Amino acid sequence: MLRRFAPRNDAERLEFNLNQTNESIIMSANEMVLLKLDRGLLTITMNRPDRRNALNPDMTRGLVEAARRAAEDHEVRAVLLRGAGGTFCVGGDVKSMAEGRAPLPFEAKMANLRRGMEVSRILHQMPKPVVAQVDGAAAGAGLSIALSCDIRIASASCKITTAFAKVGLSGDYGGTYFLTQMLGAAKARELYLMSPVLSAQEAYNLNIVTKVVPDADIDAEAHDVAMSLAQGPSVTLGYIKRNINNAETMTLEACFDAEAIHHSRSGETADHKEAAKAFVEKRKPAFQGH
Repeated sequence: MLRRFAPRNDAERLEFNLNQTNESIIMSANEMVLLKLDRGLLTITMNRPDRRNALNPDMTRGLVEAARRAAEDHEVRAVLLRGAGGTFCVGGDVKSMAEGRAPLPFEAKMANLRRGMEVSRILHQMPKPVVAQVDGAAAGAGLSIALSCDIRIASASCKITTAFAKVGLSGDYGGTYFLTQMLGAAKARELYLMSPVLSAQEAYNLNIVTKVVPDADIDAEAHDVAMSLAQGPSVTLGYIKRNINNAETMTLEACFDAEAIHHSRSGETADHKEAAKAFVEKRKPAFQGH
């Protein structure tokens, strides 16, 4: 029995449509962010293909809400983040910035930006695996959001760049944090200060992306990776992710203490017991996510 996501308030105006063919739920917080839940995998699609999925206030709000729902809903076991029209996300809508709007006080601009940046924090910290399907281009804040995910599957022709320095901005959505954690401060400085455009293969060689696949295979490959995680031992995968996040900021002793707790808890799950039984019986385990 599939459960519909109910609106939390009237302002959300969520639209629901049950797809009887594949028994998935399709939702939309607004037309710029589309959501689809299928067998535990929530696919979040940035939907401004005419602007190469550049971020604007409506899309940003939709992404934050989608990430929160993914983190909080127990039926969601993994997330696939993608862009419509063959492009992941080219970052902020620079054209809209150039057109100019009524100026806001500095404090208001900072507060608005910080609210939008929550999407990266939530994706990075949620106890569920997140896969980014990086095709076309990932630039600026778009790259930052991709870096917040756990796995990045890139198409062969994809272009990747920090981009910020070239438009006179210092960077947002956590990109400097994630790149420094991944590559070290020296390489992060190079990629931000010089802002080279990397091919997918160059990004792979730097360990920025997990895998590079032919353009024609990107949809299927990213979906298959994300679905395999959605069908995995969800409680344990959440603790693995937490252990790694802890290692970014905590002391060795604190990480050891947390590992002991998480490992012991994982050993009590039905999925661990199923995996042990499947090992003895020489078959593939069937995980239920608890």
